[in-house]
Amino acid sequence: MPKSPITCHVLDSSTGKPAPGIFVRLQQLEPSTSNEGADIFNPLAKGVTNSDGRCLDLLPDKGSEEANREHTDLVAGQTYKIVFKTQDYFEKTNRKSFYPCVEITFVIENPEEHYHIPLLISPYGYTTYRGS
Repeated sequence: MPKSPITCHVLDSSTGKPAPGIFVRLQQLEPSTSNEGADIFNPLAKGVTNSDGRCLDLLPDKGSEEANREHTDLVAGQTYKIVFKTQDYFEKTNRKSFYPCVEITFVIENPEEHYHIPLLISPYGYTTYRGS
């Protein structure tokens, strides 16, 4: 089965279970062309974590007709950001949280590789790393 070039997995470390239903947005950096301008992250894709806490279909297959039409193929040296809307997840489970969202910014070194971004969350903390 084809898989998105970027995938993620969210686990709730306070319950030891996957975190389903978290809205995920992938963005691509558009750097400012002047020293006074602001860098902007443009929306590229969106998804929701499944019952296993995974989002496996953020982007279409590299080089596919859909990827070409939507200009979603990854670019070497390009900066991306993945945003997880965690507040809604914690509210659905009747818990308060300190972080309404988690933003992870990263650079694509080799667009031929797969990038997996695991996120471990709890109401008052989170951690991440590059997975495989």
